[in-house]
Amino acid sequence: MYNTMDMQLIKFQSHGDERGSLVAIEHGKEIPFDVKRIYYLYDTKTDVARGFHAHKKLKQILIAVNGSCTIILDDGKERKSVKLTNPDEGLFIDSFVWREMHDFSEDCTLLVLANSHYDEADYIRSYDKFLEMAKS
Repeated sequence: MYNTMDMQLIKFQSHGDERGSLVAIEHGKEIPFDVKRIYYLYDTKTDVARGFHAHKKLKQILIAVNGSCTIILDDGKERKSVKLTNPDEGLFIDSFVWREMHDFSEDCTLLVLANSHYDEADYIRSYDKFLEMAKS
């Protein structure tokens, strides 16, 4: 793992042979939180961008289990870009980080592990409001 901003790129252990590869992800080892929600994005058009929000409390791990996409992260002071291309890597995003998802490959499936159930009140959907909150 290595830290940048409020994110970590986590390398998962991959096991493989001539039959293919397998990645097992276990709570308490690779995942730094209890997983309460799992969802995935797929069939996203290559010219579509998603996200454009932050979370007040939610923590997530994003994994491109197929294909690739670019994640833009912003803490109100700096912006970072991370390209997810390997199904054996996960991007941990802490709470209060603006995120955008761009450059989806045609075959991209983006798996998301979250530490809580869906809660609309946890979302910050206005970038201006996010910047205002980041200053305080």
